[in-house]
Amino acid sequence: MSDNPYQYFLKRRELTEDAGRPDAITKRHERGGRSARENLLDLLDGGEFIEYGRFAVAAQRSRRDIEELQRQTAGDAVLTAIGHINGELFPKEQTATALIINDYTVLAGTQGYFHHHKIDRMLAIAEKRQLPVVMYSEGGGGRPGDTDVLVSMGGLNLPTFQRWAALTGVIPRIAVSHGFCFAGNAALFGAADLRIATSSSHIGMAGPAMIEGGGLGTYAPSDIGPVEVHRRNGVVDIVVADEAAATRVVQQALSYCQGRLESFDYADQIPLRLALPGNRRMAYDPRKILTRILDHDSLLEIRPDYGRSVITGFGRVNGRPLAIMASDCRHLGGAIDSESAIKAADLYRLADRWQLPVISFVDTPGFMVGPASEAAGAPRHMSDMFVAGAQLKQPLVAIFLRRGYGLGAMAMTGGSFAAPIYAASWPNGEFGPMGLEGAVHLGFKQELAATPEGPEREALYQQLLDAMYERGRATEAASYLELDAVIDPADTRLVIEQALIAAQA
Repeated sequence: MSDNPYQYFLKRRELTEDAGRPDAITKRHERGGRSARENLLDLLDGGEFIEYGRFAVAAQRSRRDIEELQRQTAGDAVLTAIGHINGELFPKEQTATALIINDYTVLAGTQGYFHHHKIDRMLAIAEKRQLPVVMYSEGGGGRPGDTDVLVSMGGLNLPTFQRWAALTGVIPRIAVSHGFCFAGNAALFGAADLRIATSSSHIGMAGPAMIEGGGLGTYAPSDIGPVEVHRRNGVVDIVVADEAAATRVVQQALSYCQGRLESFDYADQIPLRLALPGNRRMAYDPRKILTRILDHDSLLEIRPDYGRSVITGFGRVNGRPLAIMASDCRHLGGAIDSESAIKAADLYRLADRWQLPVISFVDTPGFMVGPASEAAGAPRHMSDMFVAGAQLKQPLVAIFLRRGYGLGAMAMTGGSFAAPIYAASWPNGEFGPMGLEGAVHLGFKQELAATPEGPEREALYQQLLDAMYERGRATEAASYLELDAVIDPADTRLVIEQALIAAQA
């Protein structure tokens, strides 16, 4: 051997680094992507890490020269490591993270024999050490060309997918998709707790070859699962411009699992007293209210284009990480349809997995009704909010901004107004078993029918509506102990913080 062991080690290590693969990395950059190592170093802010399985190559020694494999299949298409994310914000013991970053420059990021072994090793360590996992899942799915594997027929007895799914609720798991993410790669992406995709992502449970092989037509990779489809159907939680933006979002999302921030800023709370329109039937943007109540730049919304009558995401109050749910009266008047119910139930479950208190900002006329709603699976999906709310183990604080009507309002508060550790209303709050207008039409149908049409009937309707509003206004509801308090909107942050402190007592 011409090289001594140390020189040979240096040469082999160089082939695993970006500098040792200039053609592949240049091609990646020309297509607008970053290398796996660039993503890794950015995630860790250039910090130190320990890598696993660095010298693996594809299991193809029986068909390819070993030196060729070393040059062209570095790491068997995946980089696995443990490093510290957000190390500048939290103590080191809170920031250790398992990292699984597919390398599309190697065999299109496909999942080979040693590729799976590296992932399985990392997942086992993550479970044992209770480390969150960040996975960049880009890749073309299973790889049929690993001819060295002689102990497996279909490669279906591998543990990767079961092990990844079994970590649900055990440790936080965040996945990032960029470019093409097909078949097994898509299965891992879809099973994550939080799914982030770049605007150039295509995610599908099969790639072009499998689709064509199944006799289902011929498609280009870019025809399959574009992110614009998945942002509307709820597959993708957060869409970002590129991998650099994805990295920033991963760091922010993971921070909610890592603890409370000591340093924070927030806006003047006094304008909240005038945040709602004077006309009780007029819509407003709840995000403006959320960003004022929450710590500065702490709101991270998930699935904004899916289930739009409910906003879900994360935020902070006084540095404390929280799961956030809020009605959006600009879509369906805030009525909860099937998509919104699915999204809200998912938020309850994610809050439990990530051990985050839930703050629910309620302004809803209830569940969406009608034949179209039932056809969309309303009884199943809407009822699941009650199931998820009843199973919620984290503290829940309900803040009623305005309307709290019917089963939908109850579902927004964990299934009952008695479920939250504290249920408080702004002075604009109004409550009842159903929306006021519907309650008048239903409850006083005979009286209205007996009154001549025109101004006389309209006057009676308005009189009945005003009377019902007076009976259901926040202070009256509080007098019957339907809720715990009516508060000054400017005190909302204080109420949230004190309620959560009381929950810890």
